Amino acid sequence: MIIMIIIFIITFSISIPVLFRPFYYLHIETLDLVNKTGYDYQTIKTAYDEMMNFCLGLTNTFSTGDLKYSVDGMNHFIDVKHLFILDLSLLVFSASNIIITPKIFKKKNIIPYRFNNHNNSYYAAAILLAIFLTIVLFSLSDFSRTFVIFHLIFFPGKTNWLFDYRYDEIILILPETYFKNCAILIVSVLIIICLYLIIKEKRNLFNTTY
Repeated sequence: MIIMIIIFIITFSISIPVLFRPFYYLHIETLDLVNKTGYDYQTIKTAYDEMMNFCLGLTNTFSTGDLKYSVDGMNHFIDVKHLFILDLSLLVFSASNIIITPKIFKKKNIIPYRFNNHNNSYYAAAILLAIFLTIVLFSLSDFSRTFVIFHLIFFPGKTNWLFDYRYDEIILILPETYFKNCAILIVSVLIIICLYLIIKEKRNLFNTTY
């Protein structure tokens, strides 16, 4: 169950910037993308929406609105699509497991073991919190390096994520700052969930004890 909770927290946190498109739309203005790219707001929004529709499996045809793209660029987004679908699939699977398993335990009168009197959520949150705080400390000094390492891990042996704006114009509307803010949002959501679970368990334990 600890693994399922960990998977749920990670995939849920990742799904926030992936599914909540207004988060990107906000960056169009805050990053001044219209003036920096020369594209109007609707062109940028359409390009992003069409790219995301493909990456989320809402359409089988890749497109970026009026912006040019190369075969290599499209192939990278095919890889991204696989990762997004995997994340959402694991999110649904882990959520279902977390909901169904306690009901099965209750029906069969199975009492989950509480190591050191703490539940699975507490340990899942504690493990994740320790890992991601370490990642945050590592990333603070040089996000660009972390960004590169991320791509080397999740897109092994490939270089098509190194876009040339002359052939893949969509990279102009996806600056590194946007991805940095996505990372901040993901980690923030994850940390908030972990702290909530830890505090909730400590409070329940305190109330039970006293």
